[in-house]
Amino acid sequence: MKPALSEKDRRCPSEWQQFNQGDALSGAIASELTSWWQRIFGYYLLKVGDLSCQLDTSGCKIRHQINVGRYGKDVMLHAEADALPFSEHSVDAVLLSHCLEFTPDPHHVVREAHRVLRADGYLLLTGVNPISLVGILKYWPALQQRYPWQGRFFSASRIKDWLHLVGFEVLSEQRFFCSAMLSRDYRPGHVKQWAEQHLSYFASSYLIVARKRELPLTPIRPKWQLNPAFAQSVKGVSARQQAD
Repeated sequence: MKPALSEKDRRCPSEWQQFNQGDALSGAIASELTSWWQRIFGYYLLKVGDLSCQLDTSGCKIRHQINVGRYGKDVMLHAEADALPFSEHSVDAVLLSHCLEFTPDPHHVVREAHRVLRADGYLLLTGVNPISLVGILKYWPALQQRYPWQGRFFSASRIKDWLHLVGFEVLSEQRFFCSAMLSRDYRPGHVKQWAEQHLSYFASSYLIVARKRELPLTPIRPKWQLNPAFAQSVKGVSARQQAD
């Protein structure tokens, strides 16, 4: 397994149109997120990354939505994903859409999301599934300089290990969007619908929803032994002496 930390600074895509079928993929992600927006409440939603900023989150019940990115046109605050300018325990939900693939230290991005989230806050994370046609095509040299193949693909199980290590509880994992993303136009058909239903494990993208858990540390008081374990009359006296 290759280390997650990388010294190479990969330029993050600034818009979905840089991907083949990027509009279709962003629409599929927005559709998968719809059911979760009905369960998440609070005051602040943090959309981290240029791609996250451009997702349609109008169905979210959180009123204040802050877009944090580097180059995108919808960015409200320019900052790095691994150095968020927010205090600890200050936001209710964080959206990371296809962000870990293009950052040198994805571990730190996850830790930053954990730091700014309140207790029981939600993390919604999407990524490219390496066990898919898109993941296999990454080994084709002609595609390695194009999006999304410029990034590094991490499996959903590996991401979930990182989340558990930091202190998240994984609530759900969903896989969707069965396409190789080679052509510019996305043409849904019966074959793709059948693949979405029966071969979703090999879909091109996944959504992981996790919740920050903080267990309070309850001190365990020592059980003081007020009474001696044995009666005073028995101490130092053998059974034979008692009989005499």
